[in-house]
Amino acid sequence: MPGSIHITIVNWNTGPYLGDCLASIAAADAPGVTLARVTVVDNASSDGSARGLGERGLPLEVIANDRNVGFAAACNQGAAGTTADYLLFLNPDTRLFEDSLARVTSFMDGEQSDGIGICGAEMVDGAGRGGISCARFPTLRVMFGKMTGLHRVMPRLFPGHHLTAAETQRSRFVDQVIGAFFFVRRDLFEQLGGFDTQYFLYFEEVDFARRALLHGARSYFLKQARVLHAENVSSDQVRDARLYHSLRSRRLYAYKHWTRRQAQALDVLTLSVELTARLTSAALRRSGSDLVAIGSGYRRFLADLVRHA
Repeated sequence: MPGSIHITIVNWNTGPYLGDCLASIAAADAPGVTLARVTVVDNASSDGSARGLGERGLPLEVIANDRNVGFAAACNQGAAGTTADYLLFLNPDTRLFEDSLARVTSFMDGEQSDGIGICGAEMVDGAGRGGISCARFPTLRVMFGKMTGLHRVMPRLFPGHHLTAAETQRSRFVDQVIGAFFFVRRDLFEQLGGFDTQYFLYFEEVDFARRALLHGARSYFLKQARVLHAENVSSDQVRDARLYHSLRSRRLYAYKHWTRRQAQALDVLTLSVELTARLTSAALRRSGSDLVAIGSGYRRFLADLVRHA
């Protein structure tokens, strides 16, 4: 029997994207698959994007938070109490293709998925070009290569964080799939206690995939399933906060999964090599707004370091 799915969408000021995402779910054709529930968790949006959604032919519920509790916490909130076989965490700036759910569910229901706990799809843009779909687990070497740009000129020595188009030409096991379309077995999600709510935004899916692997459940990139992804619709509105949360969550991940010496080295590189590279790049582009966002994001990050020293 095909499995049942509970979809959770965390929304924050995504305008018309949320409605388009829900419409694509309603139009998706997944014969025999039970769509148990679609839960929209709205993190105190101010743009009205979560109002007037209606049922749209979906088993839809909307949870309206009175404050932004963060992405990980909202995901856990939306998935709570479900009995569906699978959980799909879906970004509101995505749109499913007609066969997206059918392909992923069929794969995860089959014997070929033994040992696989998480499945992702190929992210594509409006022209059908492949985007960022999966990544390596962050290591100090990977992060240093990204900070300095060495991953572009010396990829063998400094592998990139995100897998390239050449590395995703076929379906394969990966360290992690990105959180825009994060399809996970419900029993695994419950066994791991859901997403770690220490992560307000970013790295929650990286941490979950790492814990899943330690639990014996692997992640898989299914190229035959495609999802349209606009990317960063919410976070582009607050670039300084985006930078701060990215730096903060990356540090949380490092101190949780790396040795203490490696995590401390990341702190040093973040405040020296990476900050210099960011400021230089913004100055060369003559982007005053980027300089302001970098300054604000790093001030908040540094204040965190001082508080927790």
